[in-house]
Amino acid sequence: MAMEHSMAGTTSPETSSTVYRDIGIEVIRLDNPPVNALSSAVKTELNLAFDKAQQDAHITAIVIIGEGQHFCGGADIKEFGQVTRPSLSDLCVRIEQSHKPVVAAINGTCLGGGLELALACHYRVAASTAKLGLPEVGLGLIPGAGGTQRAPRLMGCAAALELILGAKPIAAQAALTNQLVDQLVEPGEVLQAALAVAQRLTEQSGEPRRSCDMPGLADTAQAREALEQARNGLARSNGLFAPQRAVEAVQAAIELTFEQGLAREKSLFEQCRQSPQRAGLIHAFMAERKAAKVPELAQAQALPVTRVGVIGAGTMGTGISLALLDAGYEVILVEREKTPLQRGVERIRDTYDKQVSKGRISEASKHERLARLTDTIEFSDLKPAQLVIEAVFEDLTVKQELFTLLGVICREDTILASNTSYLDVNEIARVVINPQRVIGIHFFSPANIMKLVEIIVAEQTDATTTATAFALATRLRKTPVRAGVCDGFIGNRMLAVYREAADLAVLDGASPYQVDQALRAFGFAMGPYQVMDLAGGDIAWATRQRRAPLRDPRLRQSGVSDALCQQGWFGQKSGRGYYLHEPGSPARPNPQVAAIVEQVRQAAGIKPVAFSDEDIAERYLMAMINEGANLLNDRIALRPSDIDVVLVNGYGFPRHLGGPMYHADQLGLANVLARLERYAERDPLFWRPSSLLVELAGSGRTFEDLNAA
Repeated sequence: MAMEHSMAGTTSPETSSTVYRDIGIEVIRLDNPPVNALSSAVKTELNLAFDKAQQDAHITAIVIIGEGQHFCGGADIKEFGQVTRPSLSDLCVRIEQSHKPVVAAINGTCLGGGLELALACHYRVAASTAKLGLPEVGLGLIPGAGGTQRAPRLMGCAAALELILGAKPIAAQAALTNQLVDQLVEPGEVLQAALAVAQRLTEQSGEPRRSCDMPGLADTAQAREALEQARNGLARSNGLFAPQRAVEAVQAAIELTFEQGLAREKSLFEQCRQSPQRAGLIHAFMAERKAAKVPELAQAQALPVTRVGVIGAGTMGTGISLALLDAGYEVILVEREKTPLQRGVERIRDTYDKQVSKGRISEASKHERLARLTDTIEFSDLKPAQLVIEAVFEDLTVKQELFTLLGVICREDTILASNTSYLDVNEIARVVINPQRVIGIHFFSPANIMKLVEIIVAEQTDATTTATAFALATRLRKTPVRAGVCDGFIGNRMLAVYREAADLAVLDGASPYQVDQALRAFGFAMGPYQVMDLAGGDIAWATRQRRAPLRDPRLRQSGVSDALCQQGWFGQKSGRGYYLHEPGSPARPNPQVAAIVEQVRQAAGIKPVAFSDEDIAERYLMAMINEGANLLNDRIALRPSDIDVVLVNGYGFPRHLGGPMYHADQLGLANVLARLERYAERDPLFWRPSSLLVELAGSGRTFEDLNAA
């Protein structure tokens, strides 16, 4: 057994070194909790430790490993957008050119600059549970320390493009299959395996194997085809900057020398760093982390939850159950009748069968998850649950009756959560004896896939309940956002307003199809009428009917969507809505909609005017920003960045623009206010500027100032 000796003078918290003198190997440990991010201090210490090992004649090989559970999570988020020294790219070149073998011992997460560091090493040993990835394009950047040059040399052009453009980590087995790593071992054996490899490499003659010298990367028809396919895929990305630059960098890897490719990567990286899209994507990234910081978490600890009840085996109930099972919870799924319960359980089984067939989970994992599922028609079976989530019909009376029953059946400390999309959680809580345990947990469909969760804190919800709901969402790997109680909370309240702005544009002269086109051009994946057809026009119709008594009768109203619903045209589910939906064919405009629009205009005495696509998108955005300001003024949202998180993650707002409130700051709040005032000249009720927006614009402050506060 080799003996560990701490290196003299290595007291830095950023790195530490251990020398195995009997075998001449030095282990350099990255030490920057929680994920060993590559801060300037870490890179400086790594550089010094590497220099010292190179100069020590007794050292014949070097192993780099991360302290704790991770190898390296990439750049330090506190230094995003900054030019830091030493350069990671230069450090990677120094490591790669070392005449002493350098082995990366990948013990967990290995992302971004961390993977680029590992690729510069001469051999890579990874834990079988490791995750490896280059997520930079998701932050508006490209790998900037040789990742676009080394990955193609190891994996081939097509696999490298998939890794870089996908911006998501891959499993260790996939990394081995694609030759990104050389060996997999059990998690606790990574260091010993790396030491064995390092010792073996020192016994071999010749220079270490370097990624930059790997044979096989050539300007071939196969590589060109991969580049062309990547470009074709990006043609649908609405002009995202970083992915285009990433493809150019990988192209340089097959056309230029390694040194020339590094220079080209550096130039392209700098272009991305200065792009406004990079700033928007960084804002979205940081906003998601800020959203998890709510006052209640400083006041109380989350309760331990291992068993969760779900009421309702429809689409939402089964999606929530899948998310819970995936996260390791025991789930009690309750439905009133056996037939819908069986359908729901079958849907869960089918989902896992498909995941097994695609290699996403193993057969054993499927059985283990299903073993934690209990399905029942007996509500009394919910008694062991520490938290219960209802996903039943969106009707206040139905939910109140259910919560009255739960208040009797469940233990007094069981948290009772409603998955309501719109309804008043205060009214639901009032039927429960101890309403402090009632909260809204609004999942988005499909609940096992969508990341956003609104946590609706009612008047009497206590801090412990809120902390527990946030802990649940975090364990589900969701992005939770705190919201106060109002009709629709953050997302659906805003949706109602900016969708009405689209309806008014149609009423005044635009076509629904021009509106959809204009908003796709702006950056949304789908326009509002495409979304309505997909979700079902009857859902929005029911909401409008419910809200009708509360609506100011002086407000203008389009009525086109109501007229379609009265025809039974609910969109995809009925075969037609704004579009025709025929099996095996792409959706196409419904030719009968134009006549309905014209009838509505004539009934309202409106003479249609022409709209440009830019004007349509601007109105949509101004309505969104104005209602966001109203939400802040009403204290429904804690901060502007929380609204950005909701709209980006739940409603398709272009991520590279950061979110509507961030984008408003970029436009200038005085400019936003001026546009609203111009619209208000014709329609003063709908376009009345938010008092908060007026205040901010008048004082020269921004939404970012509120985020900082």
